[in-house]
Amino acid sequence: MLQNRVNPSGEIIKTPHRGAWLGNRGVLHNKQQQIIRPYKIRAWITCALSFRGRHREVMQPNRWTELFFLDEATAFSAGHRPCFQCRYEDHQRFKTSWLMGNPEFGFNMKTPVAEIDDILHRERVDADQAKITYKEKLADLPDGTFILLQDRPYLLKNSQLYAWTPGGYEKSIPLPDLGTVSVLTPKSIVKMFRAGYLPQVDVTGNHHTK
Repeated sequence: MLQNRVNPSGEIIKTPHRGAWLGNRGVLHNKQQQIIRPYKIRAWITCALSFRGRHREVMQPNRWTELFFLDEATAFSAGHRPCFQCRYEDHQRFKTSWLMGNPEFGFNMKTPVAEIDDILHRERVDADQAKITYKEKLADLPDGTFILLQDRPYLLKNSQLYAWTPGGYEKSIPLPDLGTVSVLTPKSIVKMFRAGYLPQVDVTGNHHTK
């Protein structure tokens, strides 16, 4: 079993469960297929599992490390964004919604996505490589956002909370009357959700196992 699955905190974990999306942070593993760093590049992307018939052997020496996510909401919570190449339409939708949700940066569609990557990097990990969270009122958060509740990641969707597990989501619970909560999803991504980007999630139990 390889350590190549990503949880909503951005940690790379071992699990027998497989994912619906592929991720890239650069070369993270050694010749023994062991993770030796949390990232190598600032462009953390989410890719399609298949693209133009290309085939990759997982964790080959000196090749970028294949990471996997339960769903797109998990990938966004970890700090990844859609790939420009294999997910062009999603990337354009991401950039349009991100710009709408974050006008304070003064970016436009001609702004290189690397500048957005720099902001996402400042929002996802601190100098010690620990996950950055922030406080916000639960009632003000949009669908697709992950929060921490009793040290567990929960997804917000349709006024319900769903506890995340590597194999899928547990049965939903009504929104508790908590007021302010710790948010796992990066702040600019939450603003992007408010601007209209709806991430792919599956809380039905019919999870991808590709």
